[in-house]
Amino acid sequence: MSTSVNDARPALNLRLYDTAARAVVPLAPTVTPGTVTIYLCGATVQGSPHIGHMRSAIAFDVLRRWLTRCGQDVVLIRNVTDIDDKILTKSAAADPPVPWWAWAQRYEREFDAAYRALGVQAPTYEPRATGHIPAMIDLVRRLLEAGHAYTGESGNVYFDVRSLPDYGSLTNQNVDDLATTEDDSQLDAEVEADKHDPRDFALWKAAKPSEPADASWDAPWGRGRPGWHLECSAMARRYLGESFDIHGGGIDLRFPHHENEQAQSHGAGWGFARHWVHNAWVTIKGEKMSKSLGNSLVVSELLRSYDPAVLRLALGTVHHRSTVEFSAETLADAASLWERLSGAVLRALEVTAPADGGTSPVDAGAAVLRARSLPAQYVGAMDDDLNLAGAMAVVHATLKRLNTALAAPVTDTDAVAAAALDLRAQLDVLGLDPLAEPWRARVIGAGSGADDAAMRALDRLVTGLLEQRAQARAAKDWARADALREELAAAGVVVEDGAAGSGGGARWHLA
Repeated sequence: MSTSVNDARPALNLRLYDTAARAVVPLAPTVTPGTVTIYLCGATVQGSPHIGHMRSAIAFDVLRRWLTRCGQDVVLIRNVTDIDDKILTKSAAADPPVPWWAWAQRYEREFDAAYRALGVQAPTYEPRATGHIPAMIDLVRRLLEAGHAYTGESGNVYFDVRSLPDYGSLTNQNVDDLATTEDDSQLDAEVEADKHDPRDFALWKAAKPSEPADASWDAPWGRGRPGWHLECSAMARRYLGESFDIHGGGIDLRFPHHENEQAQSHGAGWGFARHWVHNAWVTIKGEKMSKSLGNSLVVSELLRSYDPAVLRLALGTVHHRSTVEFSAETLADAASLWERLSGAVLRALEVTAPADGGTSPVDAGAAVLRARSLPAQYVGAMDDDLNLAGAMAVVHATLKRLNTALAAPVTDTDAVAAAALDLRAQLDVLGLDPLAEPWRARVIGAGSGADDAAMRALDRLVTGLLEQRAQARAAKDWARADALREELAAAGVVVEDGAAGSGGGARWHLA
């Protein structure tokens, strides 16, 4: 039995774990019915994107795709922090030094390339912090007038955390138990010296003679630049209004960044995020993946060795609140699964291709896929806090159904096409449809060998051995036929014999 989620504006049944509520709760967008508004903390463009960054981007890409599949319009804002202490420090320390804005632009481009390589859809808007300084100044002014902020002697402006009764509510912390509300990377002796309370955090940092003159802006309380937390509050309000449905990001941002964002926005009188959704981090051998541990894995380097679909599969088919254990074994498992998924879809495309050279029914566009009903088990899993383990169980069952149809004694092209389209529809939600961009060219090319000289050479060698095996089988020399198959298997080549009456000979693919 299947459940369609494609009726006009169907009821939204999605339940998500809300960090603030500390429970799985129904998502009921009320700001604009039929539209889900999301603010996702994007990159601080201080260096190259690593798999931890992509983990968050892919997790929220799957959420967005599922909401769209459920008939919702989605407005997703993913910011770029292009002015920050770390950007200024690293650009100045480069040999030779680089202008801070050039440093930021270089890595912003690297992030964009990584997102596109891994099939992450572009956000609705992607605002840069430097483009919204007036809005940040207005927010600081509002907080000063409301009594939630104060100005230090050096021109720094701070948020008074004790002025807000609900400070700490996002992460369930008591102000008295905190030593600071600043991130370690943001701590600065000059900024700390001006605080009334060490638990307060900087909204505006006064310009310093040691920093570039163009890294500061005029403000009523003195020239300077925005604090890290201020940027997101101002940009979220600019693009999504005073209240919106979901604020997302990595679990490491809950405190102090998201706690401080919420404090600023509540202090300004805004409702801000109705739900908070956080993804877990990536670990390597049980350690949190971070540059400080020296075991960061940069996306561009990984893509030299692995198909981007394999990297997405490894990062994007684990529950967003579960840790991704990243290893060579993880990637090997993902590569094997991708080979099975894409290979089955490609074989279905081939066997259902019309004799007159027309388009196979398997090669349908996105609109056709998204109009297909999805199995109730799949829908139920995705609606249950994006339970990817449950959804992937359905994907594996559908893959098995497709392979069974492909191996039938007499090929039923209708059954093959139906199973292939069902599989594609399920993978589409995960951003892994083999016949969609950015995977299509690689999948089609790998299947034909047209774009790879090495694959062409391998295909010629394997085909020659398969012809010898076919001759041995015809002569009923089963020992010779089995020996040739075993020789191919030892070389990592899987042989699949065409069924009698199917009109096809043996097929092969890499294990």
